[in-house]
Amino acid sequence: MRLLVTGACGFVGSTLIPTLLEAIPGLEVVGLDNFLRDGSRGNVEPLRRLGVEVVEGDIRHEADLAGIGRVDWVLDCAAEPSVLAGVGGAVSSFGVMDHNLIGTLRVLEFCKAHGAGLVLLSTSRVYSIAPLAALAVETVDGAFAPAPGACSQTPGLSGRGIAESFSTVPPLSLYGISKRCAELVALEYADAFGFPVWINRCGVLAGAGQFGKADQGIVAYWIRAWRERKPLRYIGFGGEGAQVRDFLHPRDLTAAIVKQFAAGAPAPLIKGEGVDPRICNFAGGLSNACSLANLSAWCRDRFGPHEVGSDPTPRPFDLPWVVLDATRAAEAWDWKPVTPLPEIFAEIAES
Repeated sequence: MRLLVTGACGFVGSTLIPTLLEAIPGLEVVGLDNFLRDGSRGNVEPLRRLGVEVVEGDIRHEADLAGIGRVDWVLDCAAEPSVLAGVGGAVSSFGVMDHNLIGTLRVLEFCKAHGAGLVLLSTSRVYSIAPLAALAVETVDGAFAPAPGACSQTPGLSGRGIAESFSTVPPLSLYGISKRCAELVALEYADAFGFPVWINRCGVLAGAGQFGKADQGIVAYWIRAWRERKPLRYIGFGGEGAQVRDFLHPRDLTAAIVKQFAAGAPAPLIKGEGVDPRICNFAGGLSNACSLANLSAWCRDRFGPHEVGSDPTPRPFDLPWVVLDATRAAEAWDWKPVTPLPEIFAEIAES
C-alpha cells in the first residue's frame, strides 16, 4: 500500500508515520509538508531514515500534489491548528480557510483523480460554541465539571462528554467552521466520486514532538514554560485555570486508522443518531481530562514552584469544559486511548 501523509513533518504526522510503518507490513509512505512551522524541518531526516519519501510542497498547490503520483490512501494531518487563527496573530481570516478548507478541496481532487481513500483528522472545535459556553459548571479540585443535571438538558451531551450528535451549528470559530466545512465537502466528494472517507474528530493532541508554542499545543507550551521558568498566566473564567480539555496522544490513533484503511468503503457501522457513520470522536475522554490548574499542580510536583499570573479577561472562543465522548469509536472500531495523561506529561517533560 502507498500512503500520502500531508503535514508529514508536523507533530501529528511525524508521530503517526513511524507507528503506521510498524503496524502495516510493506507500507510505502510519501510525506508532504510546506515547512511553515518552526521546527518541522527537524523531522525530515528521522523520517527519511525510516524510508519515507519526504517532499516539500503545499496541499493548496495542485502541482505539488500532482507530483506525488498514485497512492491508495491519504492521511490528512495538514492544518492551521489554532482556534484563534484568523482573529489574531500571523494567520489571516482567509488564511485559515485557505489552509483548512481550500487545502482539503485540493486533497479531495487528488483523491478523486487516483481513487484514493481519505482519513481526515478533524477537531472537537466543530461543535457549537453557544451551548457549550452556556453549560452550567461547578469547580471540583481546581477543574470545571458539568453541574448536576446540566448535561441532560443538552442533546448530544452526557456525563461522558460531547457526542457526535451534538450541535455543529455556528458559531464555531473560524478554525472550527473551516474544519466543519472540510468535513462536509469530504463526505460529498466521497458520495459523488465513490472513494472512501473517514473523519476522525480528535480531542486535544499532545505529546513529545510539539514545538512548544501555545497555538501548537497548550500542554507542551505549559510544561516547557514552567520548566524554563518563563511567564505563564491563566486567562479568562476568573483567571483561575479551571478550564478543562481532554488530551490524546496521536499514536493512539494508529490502531483505528489501520482498521479504517482495511475497511475501505464505509458500511453503516452505527445507525441512528442522525450522524454520518463515517464520523467518529477519538479522544482521551474523562480519564485523560484536566484543567490548566491541574497541569500546574503536576508541573509543581515535577519542577518545583513557579508563579502563574491571572487575567480574568475572556478570550475569544474559550469554553469552560470540552471533553469528547468516544463511545462510538469504541463500538465501531474497538478503540480506546491507551496513553494515560501522566505518561503524556512525562514524555513532554523529558523531551
